[in-house]
Amino acid sequence: MVEEAHVTSNNCQPRKILELTPILDIRFYMLTILPFVVLLVFIQNLRMLSIFSTLANITTLGSMALIFEYIIKEIPDPSSLPLMASWKTFLLFFGTAIFTFEGVGMVLPLKNQMKHPQHFSFVLYLGMSLVIILYICLGTLGYMKFGSSTQASITLNLPNCWLYQSVKLMYSIGIFFTYALQFHVPAEIIIPFVISQVSDSWTLLIDLSVRTALVCLTCVSAILIPRLDLVISFVGSVSSSALALIIPPLLELITFYPEDMSCVTIAKDIMISILGLLGCVFGTYQALYELIQPINHSIANSTGLLGK
Repeated sequence: MVEEAHVTSNNCQPRKILELTPILDIRFYMLTILPFVVLLVFIQNLRMLSIFSTLANITTLGSMALIFEYIIKEIPDPSSLPLMASWKTFLLFFGTAIFTFEGVGMVLPLKNQMKHPQHFSFVLYLGMSLVIILYICLGTLGYMKFGSSTQASITLNLPNCWLYQSVKLMYSIGIFFTYALQFHVPAEIIIPFVISQVSDSWTLLIDLSVRTALVCLTCVSAILIPRLDLVISFVGSVSSSALALIIPPLLELITFYPEDMSCVTIAKDIMISILGLLGCVFGTYQALYELIQPINHSIANSTGLLGK
């Protein structure tokens, strides 16, 4: 977005190929926001983080409204689009689709912090239903609009004008504010174990140090792996499939099998676990295979120098 600022106009025409002269290396921009992310993860209160989450939801909804406003205009005839993609693409899609539900790790922490936990099921079903509808509509309309030119992030397909540049800005703010909320779960697992190994006088210092180290680790990962779409697919195939498809059915079997579970429930749990395992293995393989391939700089992504 910074690189495109000098060629951004008020005329919101379809995006053309622009070869941009980098002002600074993209990795430098990542490092500039690192201190602010570190300060953000020092906030440990979920109720306080919910304020940032609300701000993130507002900016995300605003940006999505602008995206929908653009992609529903003058949609080309979709009859020329292929009905099915290759199996390799499907494997990457599996990881990406599962990644969209990466918030499954926040289910129990959020329920424990609710004032009325008995209402959590309704909130969960409502929230997940809205998310599914939004993803399906955005993915379908986006592909109908841009076809094979659809980028890893649909924001890269938007016109290069100030109105739609604000979409990238709002999404960036939303991701920044929700980082601490997503960070809460791994922090609650890792930090107590580390703190238990030191004396009480070192507790605060070790706590902050571990938080800083974890944030730096994610920053280094983003710098070393510039393909956002493949990273999402890889994380979805490895961790999200385990959290959403493999482990829950197995836990249900282990916990309730002695209580005479029905054959239908047992078969359902086994089938879901097998599906998750297959997706995890083949999706991870395909994502890793694509990651080790040379980067095609003609493809625009979040770290590319070409804007289409």
